[in-house]
Amino acid sequence: MNKMILYISMTVFGGIGGYIPVLFGDTSFLSGWSILTSTIGAVFGVFAAKWASDYLG
Repeated sequence: MNKMILYISMTVFGGIGGYIPVLFGDTSFLSGWSILTSTIGAVFGVFAAKWASDYLG
């Protein structure tokens, strides 16, 4: 697996995951929910990078 794809995917999905509570009305970007969903997004990003590297070769 290419490390660059992994890092980009973790960053993008972690950022998206961290912003989800803000969309639901949480006023702080560094709240506990944002940190939790950012972590979940980053883990999802690892799986997305693995899938992308397997699919794209």
